[in-house]
Amino acid sequence: MPDYFPAFLDLRGRRCLVVGGGEIGERKARALLDCGARVTVVSPSVTPGLAALTANGRVTHRTRPFLRSDPRGCALAVAATGDPRVDRTVVAAARRWRALLNVVDRPQHCDFIVPSVLRRGELQIAVSTGGRSPAIAREIRRRLEQLFGPEYGELIARAGEARRRARAASRTATERIEAGERVARLALAGREPV
Repeated sequence: MPDYFPAFLDLRGRRCLVVGGGEIGERKARALLDCGARVTVVSPSVTPGLAALTANGRVTHRTRPFLRSDPRGCALAVAATGDPRVDRTVVAAARRWRALLNVVDRPQHCDFIVPSVLRRGELQIAVSTGGRSPAIAREIRRRLEQLFGPEYGELIARAGEARRRARAASRTATERIEAGERVARLALAGREPV
């Protein structure tokens, strides 16, 4: 198994493909929508949740089996069919069209894996085991939820604004870096950033 490069992708307005209309496909489609992606789901049938997303125009649903041309023009693709034969076809097609690929529960075929993520406003803490034990990653994320409550969302918002002001008042690159670090220390110490 490869060691993965940790990254957060900006998918706003980018085409993303989900192959599979079941519960897992719905969960993947919703996560992509939350990031502002343009989502197409390919599946002969979909969950009621995906049907509702299609009805209100948030998702494009292609009511048919997967075609090898489906990943063309997509930034990334997710194979969530649970059918190894279909997933292998998705792998080959996504690679041909150079779409980053995630195959649910088959990390050996993935270009990227999806971590377990704790979100508090703009704060995101991602936990991954490199695909070796997703259950452990979820359990660690659950434990982190107790340490990082909803108040961290507001803390990040205030610190971000304070950082912007402090960096704008700085004249050199070194001063800008120091200003950002000073704001972070004050915010985490429980004092209002200056």
